[in-house]
Amino acid sequence: MIRYRRVWAIFGCCLLSLLAVAQPINRKAVVSRHNVQVSSFDSLQSLTVGNGAFAFTVDATGLQTFPQQYQKGVPLGTQSEWGWHSFPNEQQYRFEESLREYNLHGRKVSFGVQIKEPLRNKQAGDYFRQNPHRLHLGHLGFELIKKDGSIATSADLRNIKQTLHLWTGIIHSSFELEGVPVYVQTMSHQERDAIAVQVTSALIQQKRLRFILSFPYPTGEWADGGAVYLHNDKHRSELIQSSNQQAVWQHQLDSTRYFAQAAFAGNAIVNNTQPHLFSITPADGTTFGMSLEFAASLPASVSKWHEVQASTTKGWQAFWQSGAAVDFGGCKDPRAFEIERRVVLSQYLTKVQCAGNFPPQETGLTYNSWFGKPHLEMHWWHAVHFALWGRPELLEKSMQWYRTVYDEAKAIAVRQGYEGVRWQKMVDHEGNESPSSVGAFLIWQQPHFITFAELLYKSKNDKAVLKRYSDLVFATADFMASYAWYDSSKGRYILGPGLIPAQERFEAVQTFNPTYELHYWHWALTTAQAWRVRMGMPHQAKWDDVLQKLSPLPVQDSIYLATESAPDSYTNPRYLTDHPAVYGTLGMLPASSMLDKETMRRTFNHVWNVWTWDDTWGWDFPMAAMTATRLNMPDKAVDALLMPIRTNRYLPNGHNYQDDRLRLYLPGNGGVLTAVALMLAGFEGNTEAQPGIPKNANWQVKWEGLQPFF
Repeated sequence: MIRYRRVWAIFGCCLLSLLAVAQPINRKAVVSRHNVQVSSFDSLQSLTVGNGAFAFTVDATGLQTFPQQYQKGVPLGTQSEWGWHSFPNEQQYRFEESLREYNLHGRKVSFGVQIKEPLRNKQAGDYFRQNPHRLHLGHLGFELIKKDGSIATSADLRNIKQTLHLWTGIIHSSFELEGVPVYVQTMSHQERDAIAVQVTSALIQQKRLRFILSFPYPTGEWADGGAVYLHNDKHRSELIQSSNQQAVWQHQLDSTRYFAQAAFAGNAIVNNTQPHLFSITPADGTTFGMSLEFAASLPASVSKWHEVQASTTKGWQAFWQSGAAVDFGGCKDPRAFEIERRVVLSQYLTKVQCAGNFPPQETGLTYNSWFGKPHLEMHWWHAVHFALWGRPELLEKSMQWYRTVYDEAKAIAVRQGYEGVRWQKMVDHEGNESPSSVGAFLIWQQPHFITFAELLYKSKNDKAVLKRYSDLVFATADFMASYAWYDSSKGRYILGPGLIPAQERFEAVQTFNPTYELHYWHWALTTAQAWRVRMGMPHQAKWDDVLQKLSPLPVQDSIYLATESAPDSYTNPRYLTDHPAVYGTLGMLPASSMLDKETMRRTFNHVWNVWTWDDTWGWDFPMAAMTATRLNMPDKAVDALLMPIRTNRYLPNGHNYQDDRLRLYLPGNGGVLTAVALMLAGFEGNTEAQPGIPKNANWQVKWEGLQPFF
């Protein structure tokens, strides 16, 4: 009888899953119930419009009126993927001055690190960490004038009501100054670096409202919110064309030059009121519209206000109607609504911030962290979800970048004595590595390109993908095979020493065979061989040799260690912090012949109980949910996804808050989407319907368009 009950239970779950897939989701209703509402000047509640390659973040006025007030929150940034700047290299520093040699396996290998002395080498390393840095392009805000002639502050504004309408990507804002209402619409073009704003208020007719466009100079600090207006003598801002209908500005910073071009729906007067600050005063009426476009070179024409409005409405509706959708509305568990909120807002934010032609930085196009440079190990968390959510074209956009920086990646491998290409952790937009005493030794970003290529191939089921990316897949694998060194005394290949694993708590010169990286090496080389077979090519002998003799995953007391070199992985308090990367071994990666699931289950439970969860990062929780899902522990998957830890906090605007340095952290948003896709659509070889969702009446989830993970 028990057996029959189980059969009927399985049948019921499968039937519910089929119904969930078959019934169409009211996508607009799901998306719109998570429109973001703002009712105060809260520096953590700023909102963003953008298109993946350009973003414009606003305060409660609908523009960037109070940038200094928001610079320690979610700053009011205006950034584009083409906008980069370097301070003059007056001391003629060379990157080679940041190199330090390490004796690895009987030979010298050089790494670009943060050298403390001699002073010249330290300064060279500092220069190349700082330069180039992503550039904040400028602020467009209001200047609101009180009846007594003074300039209004945020404290003078009342009845603030602001809504980000996700379905159209338009922000509607309203507020009052001394009883006079102001209504604002803000939006972004979906193909150009342009925003548009329309304002309706009697303040226009009363000559008490004007726009201010200002151009800051970069701070060069680790984090630059773009709100510091110093060094007026170091850059030049010019109004080079002006009429009642449009204006063009040129901003010159050292060797960097770009343009801003505005078109007015209505007449306006433009003046240069202070250095790097320009006023735009509507001439008449109570409604005024304008567009503002930024460009590296002067565009032949500027997008008009109505063109931006049409672009954003059409573009966002097309986005939400494409790819996948999930609906937690039928769930009785109160936690379901929060998962759905994070899912919807994470789709919006990653589309705005991470869907461009370059690997994004952790803080996207809102403000600089790590000088605005992409971290390639985070590209996995920024981009994998696009393929799983049925939008592989957004993943492929940033994959093209790897080809453009191939020569730089090849040069790193050659310098270090390896084959193929080495994808470094911290790079600029042209693929030049940045000195880092941690990043230079990370290796878990190396197989990521093979992950992207495999996801793209399976999403498109198109052999043209093999032809398009096989050279990069094979070059990536060549480095991996040559990086593993053969210990003849033990008859096995070893990763390290000379590496720092994803859990950045281990010393590079002492660490070898981290569990997650070993399994990732095995999966990626196996997948690269599969690509050769698909293309009718023989196996690569070196890859097979490494696969056959690769060190086993290190085990102690029947659980997987973080690394073979750390038998105290779970007794040393330092090793119980940062990323619990051992979860990635079966979570980010599928099962294989290397891995024992029961050992992984014991590992999962042990780590869950002993880890210092307060010292973690935003993507650690989705990763834990993915591991729990692959271990058929759906209740734990939900618990992990919503663990009440500060770094797992999602602000009202959807951003994943970490701390006072990282007020937003987009790898967490991408992680939510990847984890939920795995929890619902499962993975190859899985037979359980919605394997990451608890099997009880409180969870009735509908989904469509998701792709199973490998």
